[in-house]
Amino acid sequence: MSPYQPAALRRHYEDAAADKQAGEKFYNLLREYAGQDALVLGYKAASEAIKARDASMLNKLTYVQQAARTFDQAVSLDADNAEIRFLRFSVESNLPPFLGLSKHVEQDKSFLLNAALQHPGSGMDAQAFETVRGFLVGRGHVSDDDAQRLARVKG
Repeated sequence: MSPYQPAALRRHYEDAAADKQAGEKFYNLLREYAGQDALVLGYKAASEAIKARDASMLNKLTYVQQAARTFDQAVSLDADNAEIRFLRFSVESNLPPFLGLSKHVEQDKSFLLNAALQHPGSGMDAQAFETVRGFLVGRGHVSDDDAQRLARVKG
């Protein structure tokens, strides 16, 4: 089985977000990926952003800039993929504004809110939907009205 299956990549991403050693493993898994699968590229970009989190101050910006380029490539291949947009949103919404690398936050947030409200017609599977809804509501990225609207959507 390919290590690039969406369910496996999601697990790696969740583990990497919480643990430096898992972050290194996630980055190493995707570092050499040279294919054109948009979703895999989205996860590769996320792994580069996680690498930036754990890198020395000298190297942080290099990894963040690489992640931005990889996200641009992934989104250009599949702009309607909510999971890719979520990955980019989750990274960009956590970057310091002074870097100037958070230019898609509002666009992606709007895209994700609309996709989540259209679930299951959004193309997201149930696991991706729950992750997106949980992030938007749990991190306070949506208004109380939108949070209530999302709560009424069946996962």
